Amino acid sequence: MLKRLDKIRFRGQKRDEFLDLAESPNASDSECNDDIPVKHRSSLKDTEEQRDPAGSGMLTMSAAPIQDYKMTDADPLSEVKGHLEIALLEKHFLQEELRKLREETNVETLKQELEKEKSKRVDLEQKMNDILRSRLEDSPPPPPKPQVASLNGTGDKQKETFRCRIWKWLYERFGVYIEDFRFQPEENTVETEEPLSAKRLTENMRRLKRGAKPVTNFMRNLSALSSWHSVYTSAIAFIIYMNAAWHGWVLPMFLFLAILRLSLNYLIAKGWRIQWSIVPEVSEPMEPPKEELTVSEKFQLVLDVAQKAQNLFGKMADVLEKIKNLFMWVQPEITQKLYVGLWVAFIASCLLPYKLMGFMIGIYAGIKFFIIDFMFKSCPKLRDKYDTPYIVWTTLPTDPQLKERNNTTLSRRMQPVVARSGQSTSMSCGIGREEESGRAYNTKRGPFHEVFNLSENERPLSVCENGWRCCLINRDRKMPTDYIRNGVLYVTENYLCFESSSSRATSSKKNKVIKLQDITDIQKYKVLSVLPGSGMGISITTPSTLKPLVFGAMIHRDEAFDAIHSQYTKIMSSTAAPTVTNPET
Repeated sequence: MLKRLDKIRFRGQKRDEFLDLAESPNASDSECNDDIPVKHRSSLKDTEEQRDPAGSGMLTMSAAPIQDYKMTDADPLSEVKGHLEIALLEKHFLQEELRKLREETNVETLKQELEKEKSKRVDLEQKMNDILRSRLEDSPPPPPKPQVASLNGTGDKQKETFRCRIWKWLYERFGVYIEDFRFQPEENTVETEEPLSAKRLTENMRRLKRGAKPVTNFMRNLSALSSWHSVYTSAIAFIIYMNAAWHGWVLPMFLFLAILRLSLNYLIAKGWRIQWSIVPEVSEPMEPPKEELTVSEKFQLVLDVAQKAQNLFGKMADVLEKIKNLFMWVQPEITQKLYVGLWVAFIASCLLPYKLMGFMIGIYAGIKFFIIDFMFKSCPKLRDKYDTPYIVWTTLPTDPQLKERNNTTLSRRMQPVVARSGQSTSMSCGIGREEESGRAYNTKRGPFHEVFNLSENERPLSVCENGWRCCLINRDRKMPTDYIRNGVLYVTENYLCFESSSSRATSSKKNKVIKLQDITDIQKYKVLSVLPGSGMGISITTPSTLKPLVFGAMIHRDEAFDAIHSQYTKIMSSTAAPTVTNPET
């Protein structure tokens, strides 16, 4: 009983001796000092042993919360450190695997080994041929025949030796050429693809621009010659060409111009300064090449190249589709003109002499190039009425235009059918539309209402049936996988739904559902300019989040913002009275 009283008295006295956690200084991991607490604990232990040996267990139990407090502070740092170590290790492992793959699939070394083997094979064949020749030359003469042999035997032997000499002479003369005609299997060479590099990309763009400069200058001079940019030059060229066409010298004239151009290029290569152009060349300022580009500059460079490639491929596709549609009778009235023209040209080529055909074609080409084209360029209305090639080419449709025409004709045909439908079938049609709409609003992982755990009436609005591609930035989360997620954003009548692309089940915790009525603030936001859509996004604030949720990297940001804001204002206006009286909002 006395021991228990001593313990109670010891506890009451010792409680004042411990340092208060709230008053203790905040020590970081790099500035911790354990000297003072150790001394204090040792002094406490000594006093405890002097009073009662049974009180040592109570002291250790009271010091345990302080150690737990320190451990809880170090847990996040150790977790982050662990994540960093894992990331560094994974990076190292991936680099090693990439290096091994590059060594295993080194095509250049394989090519070099193949060339060595080919050279060895050629050397061996040459040595074999030399050995065979030396054997034929060094072969001993045949032994003399006995005189008893018949005359027929000697004659046959002489014929064989004569044949061998002839074959040997033919092989020495034409054997090398015969070897060139030996059939060999075709070698399949695999070209190595260079990795994507901003420096290499800019260099290739400049090379393409320099390589296409002579062609563009030639086309520009031809256009200036046809539009009479320089009256004297165009007049002289017109007189020379028409004189050559009248005497049948059009082909020699073009050959002479090609020889003259090569001669001028030879003089320019030797250092002569010769420049002849109808249109003065505009020297563009050369930008000094940058050794290192920033991330935004690299991204902008890739966007510029992608835009140019998109426009170039679009023009090429338009040309090819128009030619295909011209020959496939897509528009019979246009193809009919080509058909009749080909028949006229075929009959003329069969009946008229080629000299007369060349004269007619040359005269027409000169008049068309120097006079008719000049008039059409100067008078656009005249061109739209009478320039047959221009009219045919502009009226030829492409595949997207044909598809759009078919859709419009189909919709026009469906309108009378819908107008004739009676009121008796309106209910069934309404049910059918609801079923079709329910089937149409499906995501990649299942029906819409099952993915987000909503009622079947909740469907995306007509503006966002396919959703808007974006990334959700949740600043309340600290893990990289939870901080930013890629996915698709939908808006319904009452909810804002985000489907994460990393979710594998039909309904996943990674998907985000926000009730429009719970939104307290919505505004436009810009994350980073290097992201798709120039980093444009939407910031949404809710009471359940400490920091606003950002839906960034949206290409159609303005369209999404208008749809969400209009639906939000519509709901808030319908529930204005409850939201004003609600103290939480």
